[in-house]
Amino acid sequence: MPLDPQAEAFLAREVALNLPDISELGTAARYGGHAEVDVAGPVGDGATIAHRFITTPTADLPARIYTPKKPGPYRGFVYFHGGGWVLNHIDRYEAQLVEIAEKTNSVVLSVNYQKSPEHKFPIPHDDCYAALKWMIENAAELNIDKNQIGIGGDSAGGNLAAGISLRARDEKVPLAYQLLIYPATKLDFDTDSYLNNADGFGLRRKGMMWFWDQYLKEGDKKNPYAVPDVASNHQGLAPAIIPTAEYDVLRDDGISYAARLEAAGNRVIYKDFEGQIHGFFNQGKYVDAAYSLRSWIIEQINLLLT
Repeated sequence: MPLDPQAEAFLAREVALNLPDISELGTAARYGGHAEVDVAGPVGDGATIAHRFITTPTADLPARIYTPKKPGPYRGFVYFHGGGWVLNHIDRYEAQLVEIAEKTNSVVLSVNYQKSPEHKFPIPHDDCYAALKWMIENAAELNIDKNQIGIGGDSAGGNLAAGISLRARDEKVPLAYQLLIYPATKLDFDTDSYLNNADGFGLRRKGMMWFWDQYLKEGDKKNPYAVPDVASNHQGLAPAIIPTAEYDVLRDDGISYAARLEAAGNRVIYKDFEGQIHGFFNQGKYVDAAYSLRSWIIEQINLLLT
């Protein structure tokens, strides 16, 4: 399918800024994440928003808790934002997570995990796992059914969610589902999607390679919690919801990981969003398909947990 005209216009707007690639900007690109925090669109009023800190093995992390305004008990959902393990923060996800909280009847916890390269693997992974454990341990206070807690994330956050799903299985921590939005799951930069979408569609091949270099030390490249595709066993994992974008270097990561999970006997719900680019989950202010993705995610969560 041709590139969505709204996605094309979004890309043209980005090109007009004439910014260097992330591999050239480096961590200075973080400043851009504090501009236009409403890029995902308006924040609804279907959930209350609480600010607090979650204590992890190495830090006290800023977190948001989104609680539906209708009475509980609730489901639970822990969300890990994208940004190549280097960029981004929880402010940019309020619109999406308020809607998911309201329409799946879930208390949503969004955690601002520590960033690479200052904090390489396993620190971001450990932060996110600690957030999951915090929700489970505080399920009664949050009025959550601890048997209906899922995790999810987009891009690097999808990588974190996939790694934590493996760890949760290994440590016998129950999960209701894993939502992996165009996740980074493997270190293969010569897939069709990497080569066909290497330039001109937002996230570039060389930029994604740079992100991985910031996150991993050489010895971590065979650790399945860091690179989920290398796990020797994908059996017994939480049901997976995996959406990808057609014009995204990470499209084939999502396709192959969905196939790997399904081959191991796990339930997998997969959909490729044709005409879309990496990051469109966050682009509701400009791209209508962001709302289609939200609606699809909400529908799949509700179907899995009914």
